[in-house]
Amino acid sequence: MRFVHTSDWHLGRTFHGVELLDDQRRALSHLAAVVAEESADVVIVAGDVYDRSVPSADAVRVYDEGLAEIAEAGAQIVITSGNHDSATRLGAGSGFAAAGGLHLRTSVATIADPVVFTDDHGEIAVYGIPYLEPDTARRELGVEDSRGHAGVLTAAMDRIRTDLAGRSSRSVVVAHAFVVGGVATGSERSISVGGVETVAAETFSGVDYVALGHLHSPQQLTPSVRYSGSLLPYSFGERSHSKSIWIVDLDADGIAEVRARDLPIVRGLTSLTGTLGDLLADADLAAAEDHYVEASLTDPIRPVDAMRRLRERFPFAVHVQWERPHVGDGVDYRSRVHGRTDAQIVASFVADVRNAANATERDLIDRGLRAVVGEPEADGDDGGELVLFEIEPDVAASA
Repeated sequence: MRFVHTSDWHLGRTFHGVELLDDQRRALSHLAAVVAEESADVVIVAGDVYDRSVPSADAVRVYDEGLAEIAEAGAQIVITSGNHDSATRLGAGSGFAAAGGLHLRTSVATIADPVVFTDDHGEIAVYGIPYLEPDTARRELGVEDSRGHAGVLTAAMDRIRTDLAGRSSRSVVVAHAFVVGGVATGSERSISVGGVETVAAETFSGVDYVALGHLHSPQQLTPSVRYSGSLLPYSFGERSHSKSIWIVDLDADGIAEVRARDLPIVRGLTSLTGTLGDLLADADLAAAEDHYVEASLTDPIRPVDAMRRLRERFPFAVHVQWERPHVGDGVDYRSRVHGRTDAQIVASFVADVRNAANATERDLIDRGLRAVVGEPEADGDDGGELVLFEIEPDVAASA
């Protein structure tokens, strides 16, 4: 039997406020094309089908279309729920769906009830472990003293191993968890409970292959325990990742071969740094014009309407920030404010966070300070320099 291991579709997710459903629809079409090319028998989805527990109608539509394409490509489908999904909603109609080749495993009650496939070598039992929230799952699993993920997942695997002992089957476990040795990308939602969210890979011992979901980069923890990662990158921290799925072949003895199959890039991610003028003019950045772009601007003065101007060249720009060049002078804050007036300190603050105040703005600063501390006094020694009051070094240091 040949199956495809995938996970973390996160249908309905946005990227810096930009809707991704069109990209996700294309990614699922690419997945279906791979299923057809590989003549895969089964597609496994290890949780986080949706990005939120109550998905939008459009997200459900993309899900339905994606399943139809995969089924048309010739594969049956096994899906478990992740921490982003509503297990109840995702699992609705599971008994009816199974008749059409869609096998949903979203409850504790079905953990030891495998989907059984057959090939020339006999049976393959595919067990689905939905995301288990320790505080609720521990009661259903009969381990009420357990407080972390390790306890409930161990109890789930004990049920699976007990069922498997009565079968003469090769076995696959599908689970949504954070396994020790896995590397997060930063776009995953934490599943920590009481500070303990990880479980050991040994928790899943006794089965031929473990198809994991939750972490968004493809990775191998052991030859038989792997994450497939997400279909799309969901943070700029993933811009260097090659998204892929695992193609797993089982023979009479278990795993015959596991290989990665790269997925096409739907839309690239690019991080740019420089002045706005340079980014708009640099011919070497032409390849980024069709990418999602984040830009760190280094102009000495904050550019006006930077995002609109950036999108004139990079229409898929999603994030821009201004990083005012810092000129370190080695002087600490206490020394820098010593001897300076309130008006000078406020004007310096305005320049630091935006740009230098103009004459009208300096007048507004003076008037505002007068309203707080009263009229300024003239210094008789220099014939009229205005001083509102001088901030004391100790006060400035604690500000």
